[in-house]
Amino acid sequence: MSTSPPAPQLPPSLAANPGLSSWVKFTPDGRVAISPGKVEIGQGIVTALAQIAADELDVDIGRIAMIRASTPASPNEGVTSGSLSIQQSGRALRQVCAEVRRLFLAAASERLGVEASTLDVDDGTMSGPGNVRTSYWELASEVSLDCSATAEAVAKPTAARRVAGQSIQRIDIPDKVFARPRFIHNTPLANMLHGRVLRPEVSDAKLVALDEAATRAVGGFVAIVRDGSFAGVVSKTEDGAEAALKALRKGATWSAGETLPDEDDLAAFLKGQPVETRVIDTKTAAAPKQVARTIRRQYTRPYIAHASIAPSCAMAQWEGNLVHVWTHSQGVYMLRADLAIVLKLPVESITVEHMEGAGCYGHNAADDVALDAVLLARAAGGRPVRVQWSRHDEMSLAPFGAAMAVEIEADLDAHSEIVGWRHAIWSNGHTARPGRAAQPALLAATELARPYPRLISSDPPVANGGGSDRNSVPLYDLPAWTIETHRLLTMPIRTSALRTLGAQGNVFAIESMFDEIASILGEDPVQFRLRHLRDERAKDVIRAVAARAKWKLEKKAGIGYGLGFARYKSTGAYCAAIAEIEGEEDIRVKRLTLAVDVGEAINPDGVINQIEGGAIQATSWVLKERVRFDRTRITSTSWTDYPILTFSEAPAVDVEVIERPDIAPVGAGEAAHGPVTAAIANAVFDCLGIRVRDLPITRERLIAAMELAS
Repeated sequence: MSTSPPAPQLPPSLAANPGLSSWVKFTPDGRVAISPGKVEIGQGIVTALAQIAADELDVDIGRIAMIRASTPASPNEGVTSGSLSIQQSGRALRQVCAEVRRLFLAAASERLGVEASTLDVDDGTMSGPGNVRTSYWELASEVSLDCSATAEAVAKPTAARRVAGQSIQRIDIPDKVFARPRFIHNTPLANMLHGRVLRPEVSDAKLVALDEAATRAVGGFVAIVRDGSFAGVVSKTEDGAEAALKALRKGATWSAGETLPDEDDLAAFLKGQPVETRVIDTKTAAAPKQVARTIRRQYTRPYIAHASIAPSCAMAQWEGNLVHVWTHSQGVYMLRADLAIVLKLPVESITVEHMEGAGCYGHNAADDVALDAVLLARAAGGRPVRVQWSRHDEMSLAPFGAAMAVEIEADLDAHSEIVGWRHAIWSNGHTARPGRAAQPALLAATELARPYPRLISSDPPVANGGGSDRNSVPLYDLPAWTIETHRLLTMPIRTSALRTLGAQGNVFAIESMFDEIASILGEDPVQFRLRHLRDERAKDVIRAVAARAKWKLEKKAGIGYGLGFARYKSTGAYCAAIAEIEGEEDIRVKRLTLAVDVGEAINPDGVINQIEGGAIQATSWVLKERVRFDRTRITSTSWTDYPILTFSEAPAVDVEVIERPDIAPVGAGEAAHGPVTAAIANAVFDCLGIRVRDLPITRERLIAAMELAS
């Protein structure tokens, strides 16, 4: 009895947004407007998606116009995060364009009187036997795209693609190089006013009283807005807004705030809070072996700031009961949902339009400042209001990446082989993004006279990559394990999504422990990992990076080498990294060599750029970054107090992309962080014989580790 193959399924993002016209339009000027629901935040996604569209439609990429996401016109693809844009939007767009091409070929066949199979498409022109021809634009009035995708069209095979797989130049770079208006920070609206919001110096303090007299006397003053502890000013000029805010601050009286944790003992704080415990995965050995010894180690990472170079910014305008918001939020529909809750308006009354802004790769203050702008714009008489946060506010009030404490216990047999593995995590949840709960996740919503409670961060489901548990299940072939998380139910320091969520901390812990066990065995770290892997793609990236870095060719005094490996989310890109560090004085990362496998690389140079950027950001996290605070406030509110890697400190980065054009593509943006973190830590041990298990690896941490070792 034969069974028919399953019916083709639409990609999830397309199934949720099946209307073809929401994705593709042919414009009268001979161009193709492509409207994805994902947004450009510096990762080059508009270029990769344009390549996919150009291939499937057989048009020159110069004809592609990538349209910014907006709630009235774009498909709702949720939030741009998790290295998922290629997997989600790319798959959907490939199918959309294949269906659009099929519809137009059918229309061309009917008009030209030839079989559709005999037609070729070249830069949008369809030609066939007898030199008959037409084009997308000639047929555009006859072919309606106001229909739903059907999954009947078949996308081109890899071999037939001419643009995808090529390292074409990014289409967003010329505007940025020549300072054309593209960023929200430098794109003013007509008749625009400026706003600033008053916030307390002490964590979670409430506004008790406000003397407004001096503020109203400031030149250019337009309005003061106050609602409970939310207070802000609107001015005709930006300088006037700053001056008005300064005067307003002098007239403010605040309550006491809440007590913050002990910065120097974060592990104890994390382990001492009420938690929600979940077992992520268990595995039982088929034939349990005798345990000769158990190694227990704890690894920690601090709270980390997004530290965007430019503070968050938004513009908003009220016209009657209609609200228009311009934002660099990573999720325009999700932000709209939270705005609707706070404003008590139907979502149809709110337009949220994306504009590029300072990159952050996570939930920084972009959504918060959007609500700030909306609340101030209500008092502006229909004029748009631009609000920009200060550096101080950005570094103290935006959500942080959650601190983590990870404990690993490895059971070894008499031959020091791993026979059991236990991995436990204590952390706040890693996401409190807007649009995911019945209550808003925006800062100003907690400050109103009728406030919403602060949303306690949660973790995405394991099926979506998890949060604090992300990458906690080893890819290695171990006989038995138990993986569990303890998510804090309190949140004195605000946390939400930061690039990789919990993956950086978990990979750091796993790969450090693997190196420690390899050292006990006296086994080469590369061979030790290969021996514990069955996944051939995993083995390939480790072999590739070892060959490219000339692994352990010779030992040099004062130089250390370390390896780190992971498959992001255990379902995404494979990445292996080797760090070369110098440790004579401070730790300096001289070179990072990486190998990555993302399946089909739509734009190989774009993949390399993403891996390079992630590697350098991870280096900054490992060596420098740590949110500082006392028991009442965040104190790391400037670049002096929150240093990041400088250009002169950046390592040389060398990336090899393993081409697998016949395997579905995945994202590269977050693949490097965990492996690079572990590689640097392992290189420090190789160089100095000191194991640092608490990030960042500073001079103070090295001295503490040396004292502990002695």
